[in-house]
Amino acid sequence: MIHIPQEAQERHVLTITVDNEAGILAKIAGLFTARGYNIDSLTVADITDGHDVSRITIVTHGPPPIIDQIRAQLERLVPVHKVTDLTEVGPFVERELALIKVSGKGENRVEALRLADVFRAKVVDTTTSSFIFELTGAPDKINSFVALMKELGLVEVGRTGIVGMIRGATAA
Repeated sequence: MIHIPQEAQERHVLTITVDNEAGILAKIAGLFTARGYNIDSLTVADITDGHDVSRITIVTHGPPPIIDQIRAQLERLVPVHKVTDLTEVGPFVERELALIKVSGKGENRVEALRLADVFRAKVVDTTTSSFIFELTGAPDKINSFVALMKELGLVEVGRTGIVGMIRGATAA
């Protein structure tokens, strides 16, 4: 049997500043699809008063040469102004928002509230048999909270995707 070594998969957070026009998201997603790589997280937001420029944040995994190739091809797209790999430029902050619905009564209800306090999750809706918590933080923090809630009656999770920025006074 021949063993072909696989290159190490690295996690990268890319920010892409683009003209806010129809079809640009499909073009960008197509670059990933054509190479067989998954987009782990994707967020898009308008970032100008005139609604003409948007910022796309993509989290993906891949070997460094493939990530470099994707970046180079993104930079060649006409409506793309700038591509930044936050993973490579230095320290950056990343956050995600999640809504987590948990059902439960009695001790499970008390424990869910206690854990929410520890994680600084905010109760945004409550009934006599359930809560919806809002939690903002790094993806690992949200993953840990969700894992704990599975034992207490997790019903549903909705996540926004990751946004990130370089630390300090400079823009990405």
